[in-house]
Amino acid sequence: MTFESQPPAPGASSPPEPRGPLAGLKVLDFTRVLAGPYCTALLADLGAEVVKVEAPQGDEYRHIGPFRSGESALYQLVNRNKLGLCIDLKQAAGRGLVQRLIRSADVLVENFRPGVAARLGIGYHDAVRENPRLIYASISGFGQQGTYKDLPAFDLIAQAMSGFMAMTGEPQGPPMKVGESIGDLAAGLFCSWAILAALYERTRTGRGRQIDVGMVDALVALSPTAIAQWMFGQSSPHRTGNRHPLSTPFGAFPARDGHVVVCVLNGPQFARLADCLGHPELAADPRFASDEERTRHEPELAAILGQWLAPQSARQAVARLQEAGVPASTIEEPVDVFEGAHVAERQLLSRTLHPRLGAIPAMEQPVHFGGLPRGRQRPAPALGEHNRAVLARWLSLSAAELDRLAAEAAIQGDSR
Repeated sequence: MTFESQPPAPGASSPPEPRGPLAGLKVLDFTRVLAGPYCTALLADLGAEVVKVEAPQGDEYRHIGPFRSGESALYQLVNRNKLGLCIDLKQAAGRGLVQRLIRSADVLVENFRPGVAARLGIGYHDAVRENPRLIYASISGFGQQGTYKDLPAFDLIAQAMSGFMAMTGEPQGPPMKVGESIGDLAAGLFCSWAILAALYERTRTGRGRQIDVGMVDALVALSPTAIAQWMFGQSSPHRTGNRHPLSTPFGAFPARDGHVVVCVLNGPQFARLADCLGHPELAADPRFASDEERTRHEPELAAILGQWLAPQSARQAVARLQEAGVPASTIEEPVDVFEGAHVAERQLLSRTLHPRLGAIPAMEQPVHFGGLPRGRQRPAPALGEHNRAVLARWLSLSAAELDRLAAEAAIQGDSR
């Protein structure tokens, strides 16, 4: 794999120079695994100083593969651009440090099961007593209140309990999960959006805000098509495989050597498709006169399209459809996407220099901000890597105080 952007200097353990639209924002990150770390990574990408606070055993994602030289790729990708503290909250000295850090922070993000943060002394009411201006964001499976709030939640459970799995898969097949951890990622994305809204509100009110994001809630919010079917449809939302539940032809259709995605949403697009198929008369056929009628007669239309596609390669068919003005695509393999022209041209992947691994891929947030250069990602921190740098700068602790905290094991890890 090749990368276009310039890497940062390796091994830098001191806080970086602020850059980006969130420069100067201080975020305490008590999150683990995926939903919370993804949220705070998006903030860090835009210049926020995100300090990841881990227990001595570290984030669970440090121990989930794939690995290289003992380093987790997942951990690296979703903890990019952060600074690392390792604090033992079971010790009074550790809890005291965190209370002082909260006083200096703008935002705190946690994704423990509801009630756990309070037991650790970093719950919402504890935090706002220390800092009334704090934006306090919690991500959990089912939210901080409700019937299911105490249940453990993973992405697969969120997909199952949100209706997503019931809508995914072939009509006669079993429910299927979405290929990525969409429940985690959606919750993290919504949480980052909510934090920015609360920060804007704080400029008017001077006060912070409590934010409560549930993974299941986030997936329900990503279900407008299913909700529309439930509202006004003749049948309940159900699995339609690679076919759109409301529009036709809108799905994946077999060609000689693969599948072709065709997306037709309106009359002019269908007329262009009919011309391309060599059957312009289909545009005037009453069976296909509207999107609703085309969906009602989907089997007949799919058969006609299938006959046209069968002798052609997928790429040949897509080229003909695109030339005719019909939205169409081949189905690309992930590796081809990651190594392809679009990702390179849009700078969606860059590289960073890891002190142990050398140059490794790094994810970039997808939005391009005019004048903000890309490709300056920093690797995820080692456990406790920035203990001394952050505590000296945020709390003005002396070297002797830091030595004492390390000797007492209140702070741990590879401290610098």
